[in-house]
Amino acid sequence: MSFRNVRTIAAAAAGLALVASGCSSSGSGSDATTEQGFPATLTLAAVPAENSADLKASYDPLIQLLEKETGATVEFVQASDYAGVVEGMIADNVDLAFFGPFSYVVAMINGAKITPLGAVVGEKGEEPGYQSYGLARADDAAVNGLEDFAGKTVCFVDPSSTSGFLYPSAGLIEAGVVKSGSEADISAAVTPVYAGSHDASALAIASGDCDAGFAFDTMVDKTMIEKGDLQPGQLKTVWKSEMIAGSVFVANEALGTETVDKLKALFTEKANADVLEAEGFCEGDACLITDERVWGVVEAADSDYDGVRKVCEVTGSDKCKG
Repeated sequence: MSFRNVRTIAAAAAGLALVASGCSSSGSGSDATTEQGFPATLTLAAVPAENSADLKASYDPLIQLLEKETGATVEFVQASDYAGVVEGMIADNVDLAFFGPFSYVVAMINGAKITPLGAVVGEKGEEPGYQSYGLARADDAAVNGLEDFAGKTVCFVDPSSTSGFLYPSAGLIEAGVVKSGSEADISAAVTPVYAGSHDASALAIASGDCDAGFAFDTMVDKTMIEKGDLQPGQLKTVWKSEMIAGSVFVANEALGTETVDKLKALFTEKANADVLEAEGFCEGDACLITDERVWGVVEAADSDYDGVRKVCEVTGSDKCKG
């Protein structure tokens, strides 16, 4: 298969290390704290939204901010999948994480004790949220809606992806293509390919490795075009989901209520491109954080993700079960 997102051994090892590691402040048993009252070490974990050899670079300005404001050493872990991050949270080996909406809900279903610190927005003043796109090649006259995905080779991102699996599953159910969001029912109706990242899914569609597939809006409309990976008009959007709650930074509740509250204020007040640039941590577009390349973080509540929980009910997805 010609996908460029073949997962590396190192990335897979990183996911496993989240469970086994004892370096986290919340799980290490150490009482060491900084002058600001934070644990001496904070572990931040994330999963790539696109094929990325150095995910950490997109977090560096945020890491610098956290280290300055908390006095802690921030250890960044690039995990191979969300399951590793969730297990790391449950084992108290991860303190902070960046989750997509689905993985956030699934983490809680599976017993992770986490609190939202804030959701990301692409531009200052925006409301958090985004859409899943159903995609096909622009010159493919045979695919013009989700109903045309039946019997085709269809690229999904990951079974734990909100816009790359959960909402697409709901769309395929509504279109009458699949009976439920279970992987078995999906495999009976289409030939699913799990590309592993949003850009890999889009590239597989563009190259013809998949007849159709899914990715989130800004990855296709902006990020990949700006990087030169896609040409404008190369893909067509044949379906759009409802608005989905934004990707979210979370804290492990094992840190304690006082620490979590201080982190929530820090993320929503200072984790944005304006402050990061003013503090001298970065310049221009280098201040856009995470590989979603967002302006910053705004307030979010657990109830914002009730829409995701509703889609879990609609699809009956195996991944929505504890």
